[in-house]
Amino acid sequence: MQNLPGIYALILLAAADQLIEIGKLGRFAVPRGFYVYVGSARGPGGLKARIAHHERISQRPHWHMDFLRPALHLKEVWYSYDPKGQEHQWANALSCLRGAIMPIVGFGSSDCSCKSHLYSFTARPSIKLFRDKLRSTCNVHSKNNELIFRYKIIIIEKNGVKQKEMVKK
Repeated sequence: MQNLPGIYALILLAAADQLIEIGKLGRFAVPRGFYVYVGSARGPGGLKARIAHHERISQRPHWHMDFLRPALHLKEVWYSYDPKGQEHQWANALSCLRGAIMPIVGFGSSDCSCKSHLYSFTARPSIKLFRDKLRSTCNVHSKNNELIFRYKIIIIEKNGVKQKEMVKK
């Protein structure tokens, strides 16, 4: 992954039902299932730095995702190098996928007019269906335009120590 600006989607799993405090948004139930959070990375370090931030559990939460992240396991990252900032189109496309539920209104969208940048699903969302929805509804990321890449998070054990690796798919 390069340190260029872009958009990303974190594919996360809540293995059990939980109750969590999310900054000024308040206390929320986080039911078991998959969650997809859409964000952008336009600052120093671009996507590489932002994804690295979300891989870790923040000691001093700042963004909404920093508060939610301890309750979820990062499974995959979808991203596109895109200086135009089409995160709102990504959030809209996610909301149109079958089974999408908006669990927290205003999550990750306090600086825009989107209802939310977080959606939950009972089954793991498909990157193919997501790409198709972006192309059909938003006319972004056409086949000849920017690509959406995917990294899968895997846990490996070396010498009795669990380590996280990102494998490009």
